[in-house]
Amino acid sequence: MADKKDLDFTYTTIDRIFRLSMGETADYSGAKYDGDFSMSLEEAQKEKHRFIADSIHIEYGSKVLDMACGWGPFIQYASKDRGAICTGLTLSEGQAEACQKNGMKVLVKDCRYIVPEDFGMFDAISCIGGLEHFCSVEEWKEGKQEKVYGDFFKTVADLLPKGGRFYMQTMTFSKNMIDYEELDVRAKKGSAAHVMALMVKEFPGSWLPYGPEMVIRNAEPNFKLISQSSGRLDYIETISQWRKKFRKFNLKKYWLYLSLVPKYIMDKEFRHQVAVFKISPNKICFEKEIMDHYRLVFEKI
Repeated sequence: MADKKDLDFTYTTIDRIFRLSMGETADYSGAKYDGDFSMSLEEAQKEKHRFIADSIHIEYGSKVLDMACGWGPFIQYASKDRGAICTGLTLSEGQAEACQKNGMKVLVKDCRYIVPEDFGMFDAISCIGGLEHFCSVEEWKEGKQEKVYGDFFKTVADLLPKGGRFYMQTMTFSKNMIDYEELDVRAKKGSAAHVMALMVKEFPGSWLPYGPEMVIRNAEPNFKLISQSSGRLDYIETISQWRKKFRKFNLKKYWLYLSLVPKYIMDKEFRHQVAVFKISPNKICFEKEIMDHYRLVFEKI
């Protein structure tokens, strides 16, 4: 799995820039337009939050766990709009500190190893994008990917009562995914080999599931699938809106950009991360159907 160092590299590095671009508690996951791209990004993100809360039956007083909570946007919605009692978990120090400053109960903790003795049982659990980081390239090569997911679903099941709901949102590899051996940051820019190599650089320690079928199969011993939908087109639009916001001028933000110039010069891996922001390889992967994106609702059996 991507460890704390990996996730700090990905998320803590951009923490202040992200919040200055998107807002203190903005989403860093695909929104829900459902084909209506006249909606603002903020409206589409709130529509996603509404869909999640409805799908996992969050109501006033519900005890909710948000795994891999990011900057806490779903926690904010569930607590303020639904009156839920929320706990969030992340492995990024930057994200946790930002959430805590904004009044949320968020801890730096690995959600794969939570047990009822830590926080008790929950009425509902969400994991928006977390599964993308649970299996490393090395674990995949060793044939451990299915076990990683099966163990995770057992962890989630142990935290829910029978009939409790779990929402998962995750990127997956799709029909045009190439062989791992073809990945190369020196390949033609924009090619599958190039953009997938950048994805690995952007998310060290992370490897995606092969389609929603792999996820559902490993959930089946403990859960039944309630609903499944692709958010690939929604994610393409989400990334387009993010790019505009990252480029929008803000003095503090642009000073931060300038402060990173020495790191850009000295750190090759950081230069790869900058390349990610220049071309948005995940957007290209969605457009080329190298990757897909799914919203999955499960119920404990």
